[in-house]
Amino acid sequence: MDQPSGRSFMQVLCEKYSPENFPYRRGPGMGVHVPATPQGSPMKDRLNLPSVLVLNSCGITCAGDETEIAAFCAHVFELDLSDNKLEDWHEVSKIVSNVPHLEFLNLSSNPLSLSVLERRCAGSFAGVRKLVLNNSKASWETVHTILQELPDLEELFLCLNDYETVSCSPVCCQSLKLLHITDNNLQDWTEIRKLGIMFPSLDTLILANNNLTTIEESEDSLARLFPNLRSINLHKSGLHCWEDIDKLNSFPKLEEVKLLGIPLLQSYTTEERRKLLIARLPSIIKLNGSIVADGEREDSERFFIRYYMEFPEEEVPFRYHELVTKYGKLEPLAVVDLRPQSSVKVEVHFQDKVEEMSIRLDQTVAELKKHLKTVVQLSTSNMLLFYLDQEAPFGPEEMKYSSRALHSYGIRDGDKIYVEPRMK
Repeated sequence: MDQPSGRSFMQVLCEKYSPENFPYRRGPGMGVHVPATPQGSPMKDRLNLPSVLVLNSCGITCAGDETEIAAFCAHVFELDLSDNKLEDWHEVSKIVSNVPHLEFLNLSSNPLSLSVLERRCAGSFAGVRKLVLNNSKASWETVHTILQELPDLEELFLCLNDYETVSCSPVCCQSLKLLHITDNNLQDWTEIRKLGIMFPSLDTLILANNNLTTIEESEDSLARLFPNLRSINLHKSGLHCWEDIDKLNSFPKLEEVKLLGIPLLQSYTTEERRKLLIARLPSIIKLNGSIVADGEREDSERFFIRYYMEFPEEEVPFRYHELVTKYGKLEPLAVVDLRPQSSVKVEVHFQDKVEEMSIRLDQTVAELKKHLKTVVQLSTSNMLLFYLDQEAPFGPEEMKYSSRALHSYGIRDGDKIYVEPRMK
């Protein structure tokens, strides 16, 4: 069979990890290995290979010499082949079957949808625990074949594959703990529930950037579908109903939730979003990446009670009644206006006359004198002002400085201002 045209895995490996590009580094923990070679390629002694190989965006189309792959890569456990030109699963199999300790394999952005993955080829992946197929457009039939042949697969990445539906595998994958399936076109909950059927041991489900509009499932059914789910990411989904948030409580082991950018929360402030979510999700310990401390939970639950206390009975969520049972009915928080007063009422004393006046506190002493001219019949240059704080122990204070603002004296309602003529 003719070898595909293009650059081979071995060709790229020899170029990248030549002594000129990747010199041997001595010392413990360097992750560099030079295979010993009584037989095999004469190039072997010239290559210094780490146990983690990164060969992304290198134009690889085929495997190359399998004997050399086996000789060089016996110690490799991570292999990144993303963004290459691999389109034949047989060529991928030739590489992987000669890397016996491989645990992590990244095949993202390779055009592998152009070929069919046969089970005998998939068998070469048997030891892989983490597999990345982002933007590979891998069909569900390919995914099913992989699941049947990878008994220890723990993490699977299927992002950017244009999935609109999910096809159930004929067998469950009991080993899978993490499924990363963001940036697809999954909108209907009936498709998401198939993931629960296929992956009953799932711990982490990352569904961000799918336009999932609702969670149409009973509480009992949700608990059976995802019995081990600890973390779910629904960033930028289409959820628009609080009832869908409440249904997340049905997952018996759920501790971590991510819910940024959903339509439901757009009309709320940042504080309201976080507090209302925390109050509705009593079991979570992390929201949107931040730990929920005990004090924050109590604050949020009390906020929740006060938020809904004025709502009509038919609009009050059940969680409100649970929290009222826990904390009792709370008084509304007092509204404190911290803005400074703009005006006050004072008594203006001049000779034997007393007149109650409202004065602006943003004006200066000079401006107040102008305002008082008509009241006391004195010119501003012939006018002395004294301010008496009703609680001050030291008597009146002369208001000497014309440019000083009245609010700086701390004038309050009921205080007194005395006007006296300047002595000539």
